[in-house]
Amino acid sequence: MATPVRLRGRHHGAPLRPQGAHRVYTPSPSPRRGGRGGRLSPLTIGVPLFLGICYGAYAQAIARSGGPATWGQLALALISGAVFALLLFALLRVGHALPREVRAAAWGVLVGGSVGFLYSLTGHSVLLSSGIGLAIGAGTAAAAFYHFYMREP
Repeated sequence: MATPVRLRGRHHGAPLRPQGAHRVYTPSPSPRRGGRGGRLSPLTIGVPLFLGICYGAYAQAIARSGGPATWGQLALALISGAVFALLLFALLRVGHALPREVRAAAWGVLVGGSVGFLYSLTGHSVLLSSGIGLAIGAGTAAAAFYHFYMREP
């Protein structure tokens, strides 16, 4: 009579059953990577949408600078929020297919460009806004590259 074998680290107490040659584990396709008919999880849509709304509202608040709200500021909020949300969604959706260097650079461009644009709304020079965006983008790219380098095989 065969006795159940327990492996170290197995805490469920269920005995191991021999797997036949016909049983092969194949993981189900991930919805993030386009599997299951391309369905998207609510977080894949919700996070970029929420951050786009926050970005547009913050851009409008900077442009308003305490004065009365105008239609131009509303258009600025809608357009900048929509562009940010679409770029973030695209990067989250297809970023896994990019090599880690290109993906890190894409994150740096997205974050640096976004911060530089917001800083330019404060009324400072284009050169200073570009420099701040470039510095923050370079830092983001370096941190993202380190993160991807340490987590990927």
